[in-house]
Parts: sequence; structure tokens; C-alpha cells
Amino acid sequence: MRAFFHADQHLHDPQQFMRVGRIVDPQDRPARVDALLAALSSRGLTPEEPADYGMAPALTVHTKPYLDFLAGAYERWQRIPGAGIEVLPNVSPYWSGRPDWDHRPSCPSQSVVAQAGYYLGGLSVPLGPQTWLSSLKSTHTAMAAAEAILSGAGEAYALCRPSGHHARADQANGFCYLNNTAIAAQHLRTRFARVAVLDVDAHHGDGTQEIFYRRPDVLTVSVHVDPNEYYPFFTGYAHERGYGEGEGYNLNIPLAPKSQDAVMFAAVERGLREVQAFGAEVLVVALGYDSHRADPIGLLDVTTPAFREIGRLIRSAGLPTLVVQEGGYQISVIGDCLSAFLGGMLEG
Repeated sequence: MRAFFHADQHLHDPQQFMRVGRIVDPQDRPARVDALLAALSSRGLTPEEPADYGMAPALTVHTKPYLDFLAGAYERWQRIPGAGIEVLPNVSPYWSGRPDWDHRPSCPSQSVVAQAGYYLGGLSVPLGPQTWLSSLKSTHTAMAAAEAILSGAGEAYALCRPSGHHARADQANGFCYLNNTAIAAQHLRTRFARVAVLDVDAHHGDGTQEIFYRRPDVLTVSVHVDPNEYYPFFTGYAHERGYGEGEGYNLNIPLAPKSQDAVMFAAVERGLREVQAFGAEVLVVALGYDSHRADPIGLLDVTTPAFREIGRLIRSAGLPTLVVQEGGYQISVIGDCLSAFLGGMLEG
């Protein structure tokens, strides 16, 4: 297995996070990276530094006005008298939801305050001085891993931080700014006719779903906590099956809160059956550890050893597989989760 990571992904250091009406300590701390790097080292894997691909990978799934906002918003924000330490929205536009749209129109206002409300989906995506750089380098990590698969590697791991699966085509959400999983899947489409994404994270991969929702060439499958009980609340239900040409190419597998290992295994097996039925030629796994029973914002009861079995199940699919790092916020366990997963995937 080849692994990829850029040191600049350490730099994003959010200072604020709103949870159920309280400002609490941020969950996506830079120390998450150290735990995951240690796990790779314990498996004898040394991450390669990705090349600089610029904005090109991000532009394959995101709109340019959105990327321009992310790149320049912090500097513009600092010019506002009395502005806070990070860019955060205090206005939000009404939007009814259009599954037939690839993305919304550009924000009609040139005000950075208005654009923050339009392009940042809540108080979990603060923009600090290094957020854009870390997010951009995260896309490069995903891109390099996809290039490794295209060059013949059977497995590749992209240590992406910030995570990406909540990022929509034109909006940051849920600690995610640029959708690394979607970028990797889109790049794999340059060679493979049928690409499958299997998202195994406590949260629904709503951004990835939206990006591919109207397409029959990329299957999206997400295993997550029932959104009736859990973020992102508004998507991730079983009836969401795709739109237009993409109808039937999206599968959500919601799990009841407190579900344990056996339920998770059954859901992953179901997802992989869908992948096989689709005729996928390559698999992108969006992997999070926030389903672990110790996660500070999780609702599932999955154990550390379960990740070994998840890895074994994914290996059994027999497909070239790119693993993109998503969530997981209990720093004391995420390294062990990754090590267990790699054990199952690499050793069978």
C-alpha cells in the first residue's frame, strides 16, 4: 500500500465550534494527524508528499466562486472592524433544495459577510489563516493517491485533513471544506468507467452524495447513523436513491444509534453487494472512526477490533481501493482504529 500526506495539512487549527447552543473545544485538532501518522509508521508505511496540483483537482467537483471565496475570505474578514478571529456565518440564505441542480447560482452579493453565510454551512466550518492551505493540500493528497491507483497500485491511503465528505459543490459543512473523496473518485473516472464510493463514517457523506447524485457512472453508498437522530439531519435517508440519470445509483444505509459491531458489519456487507452489482472497477472508501464507542461526538457503539473486520470485508471485494481519511475525533483511539483497519485490509 502507498500512503500520502502533506505536512501543511497540520496547519488548519480551528478555534471555535458550536454544539447544541454552546461554544466548545474544536474536534478537528491537528493532533489527529499525529495519531494517524504513528499508526502508519507502526505498519511500516511512510507517507509520500503529494505533488502540487494547484486548484485543478478541486475545480473538477467545486465551483470557482466557492473556491475563490475560501482562498480569500480570511484576509477580507480581517479588514472588517471588530471582526472575530475566524470567518463564521451570521446570516444564512433560504434555499428550498434542488436535486436537479449541480450547484446553486453564485452568491449575488460581493460582501464577505453575505458570502460567509452562503458558502459556509454552519458554525462547524470556521475559516482561519491556514484553512485554505491545509484544505488545498488535502486535495493534493487525495489526488496523489488516485494517481497511484491509476499507475497500478492495488491499494492507496490518503491521510486527508481537513476531511471532505460533507463539502458540497459550493458549500463547506461539518469540518469539511473541499471534498477529497469526490475529487479522488472524479479523477479515477478518467480511466475507470464505473467508480464506487463506500462511505463508512458515523455521519452521512452528504456532500459526496450531492456531487454525484445525478450521475450513473459513480455509485455512492453511505453507512451512517440515522439522520433523524444525527448530523447532517437533512440528508442520508433510505429513500434518497439519486435523480434523473443517477436514479438508483445512490444508497444510504442508516443505522440506529448505539448500533454495535455486528450491525456495522452487515451494513458494510450490504454496501459491498451493491458495489459488486453495480459492476464497479475501482473502489473509493471514505473512512471515519467517529463510529467508535469512545468518540466524543459519536452515537454508535463500534469497537476498535471491528475496524479490522471492516478492512477485511473491503479487501474481499477484490477491487483496486483508495482509502480517503474522513472523521474520527477521539485521539486516543483513532490510531489504533487505522492500524486495525490496515491489518484487515492488507493481511486479509
